[in-house]
Amino acid sequence: MKTLIATPDPDEPNEGEQQAPEVARINLSTGSIETVLVDGEPFVVLRPAVEAIGLSYPAQLRKLRDRSWANRSDIATVAEDGKTRLMAAVDVRTFLMWLATVNENKVAEAVRPTLVAYQRETTSAVNDYWTRGGAINERATDDQLDELQQQIEERRIRRAHGLISLITAMDDSVDPRWKRTRQLHHYAEATGEVAEIAPEDRALLVETYLTDRGLTKAERRSVRSSFGKKMSLAYQMTHDGKKPQDSFGLVDGRERPVKSYTEADRPLFDRVWEEFYADRYPAQQRLDGDAA
Repeated sequence: MKTLIATPDPDEPNEGEQQAPEVARINLSTGSIETVLVDGEPFVVLRPAVEAIGLSYPAQLRKLRDRSWANRSDIATVAEDGKTRLMAAVDVRTFLMWLATVNENKVAEAVRPTLVAYQRETTSAVNDYWTRGGAINERATDDQLDELQQQIEERRIRRAHGLISLITAMDDSVDPRWKRTRQLHHYAEATGEVAEIAPEDRALLVETYLTDRGLTKAERRSVRSSFGKKMSLAYQMTHDGKKPQDSFGLVDGRERPVKSYTEADRPLFDRVWEEFYADRYPAQQRLDGDAA
């Protein structure tokens, strides 16, 4: 059974080689649940949930140990006294199956709404938190929504500053134009301003260009490698053998190493497209929005 070290604050620096997984408290219409990712899958920390509906944690844990369908993992959490203790966590399917064994008429009336909320809201709340970035209670008040918006804004600013620091630390092999452009972009993101970047200095990625051409995600995946190689060769032929510099860009939702181009290179992109790909994708839109 795998043991994980969990921390309640993902923004705290980690002294180990790997960042400790986040224990996230998700509020429901009544009560809350604590969750953590185990091998990329959300698990519910069992003890707080059991005690919130007035049941005995040792008794319920023994019950789960006897169930063949129970998927349980032990995580190491840091308690308020600073000591590390193992706590059981179960995947969402196990949590819901366990809840089905709890008779709402046999728990205290005061905690019955929490049990019902667990039964009705756990799946969507946990899924939204870990796959969509957050779960919002439909019964949230205006004040609660305002506080949530402030938290989102603070997180966005911290992320932007972190990315600026990361880009600054990159070595000289990374295109300085790309570095400056991304620093300006993230600075504007942190301050809520519009980045003042000259059009000819704006980054242009193969992925961006293919998206502008109207290719689907699957089509972009099948084309990007060959298009990128042809584009790199065309760039070298145009610039007396000089290769495009390395940089980073967002591809399939992740920052990946890419070749560095700017909007000044778009006419070269167009020439490569017209020569090698226009006949293969005649139905795709041109950059001016007209059908090819």
